[in-house]
Amino acid sequence: MQESLDFYTKILEMEVVDKLEKTEPTKGEVVTLQSPNSNQLLELNYYELGSPFGGDFKNGEELDHLAFDVEDLVSTVEELKRKGVEIIAEPYSIGYSIGWKEAFVKDPNGIWIELLERKSKDSK
Repeated sequence: MQESLDFYTKILEMEVVDKLEKTEPTKGEVVTLQSPNSNQLLELNYYELGSPFGGDFKNGEELDHLAFDVEDLVSTVEELKRKGVEIIAEPYSIGYSIGWKEAFVKDPNGIWIELLERKSKDSK
């Protein structure tokens, strides 16, 4: 949990909203995070070995990836590179008509994170 918490707070600069340790009967920990200037919450969960809630994660189950909007995709990816984050897909354009750009990075647990720079409403 601590490695993930450090990644989301120190690297992605999210803020801890609520933290519960050793919740019963899950035998786990829960941390709720929020990005600055956002109402969207992200809940991280960790379950101890033997918890009835903690099964092995298999790629393709339940979670495909997380996505976060960013103001400037290229500078965000460059900053994440400097911080040692693994870049899976460099910034590129989804499509000319949409005008979005995206990149993918991995968190400490191997979960893919999409970084998305949407076309501004003013540039239509």
